[in-house]
Amino acid sequence: MYLETPPRLIPTTIFSAMPEEFRRRGVRSDWADANRPGVPTDSFIEGPSFDAEGNLYIVDIPFGRIFRIAPDGAWSRVIEYEGWPNGLKIAKDGRILVADYMHGIMELDAKAGRITPVLTARNSESFRGCNDLHLASNGDIYFTDQGQTGLHDPSGRVYRLAPNGRLDCLIDTGISPNGLVLDPTESVLFVAMTRDNAVWRLPFMKDGSVSKVGRFCSLFGTSGPDGMTMDAAGRLFVGHASLGHVFVFAPNGEMIARIKSCAGPNCTNVAIGGATKDRLYITESATGSVLVADISEL
Repeated sequence: MYLETPPRLIPTTIFSAMPEEFRRRGVRSDWADANRPGVPTDSFIEGPSFDAEGNLYIVDIPFGRIFRIAPDGAWSRVIEYEGWPNGLKIAKDGRILVADYMHGIMELDAKAGRITPVLTARNSESFRGCNDLHLASNGDIYFTDQGQTGLHDPSGRVYRLAPNGRLDCLIDTGISPNGLVLDPTESVLFVAMTRDNAVWRLPFMKDGSVSKVGRFCSLFGTSGPDGMTMDAAGRLFVGHASLGHVFVFAPNGEMIARIKSCAGPNCTNVAIGGATKDRLYITESATGSVLVADISEL
């Protein structure tokens, strides 16, 4: 995990928590029944992404909701619909894309409060359950099709959707593929494999395919790595869905820091924000809280 220097411990504080008016206490959902059996689930937030005005968008998977959190921490509901939004990313042009576990890849019109399909199937076959997505600088959309895959069924998929509509399946042997992010050169794709408790490294070949896929780092716990992001220096921030931490890895795979949740154990996703990109925002799903950490001295 590290060579010479133990990883730094970075604390968090609560940036904002879901207001009581939005919590669905005592309400069951099919998603929670399958993914959190026996655990009361009034919300399960994920998918943090900032717009150009500094608003933070997040999703609430079991109840098909997308929220906008203003810079002052105030919440507003953008949309509620029949779906399970899991991942969300906002492009530089303002386009809001959603990986929906029920429907596939969707696009949100926040002003109109409308969500429409972008891609719902491949060769007439529905996706198993899209989890997260990442946007490349050329407009390509990378996304994971996780479903209920795991060590018992290592058949999760990672796709790339080009602006011209071409869909490439990069791997189909994933062990619960979840969050994903490109490195700064966009020559390597990192994918969190939750049930493998590892992050895989997928180098691109000249033809755009991947080869020599390997484990970049390994973790432990009852769940595994979830959402991820990477800074301009190539440091990988990995949210862990059961250990209550975000782990920070140097480009060589060495753990250099651990960012500890001040709330619950389910650090499901992360986004870098702040005026100088020196703050890490973390969705802690068990408590419906968004945490923030100072990463300026990493």
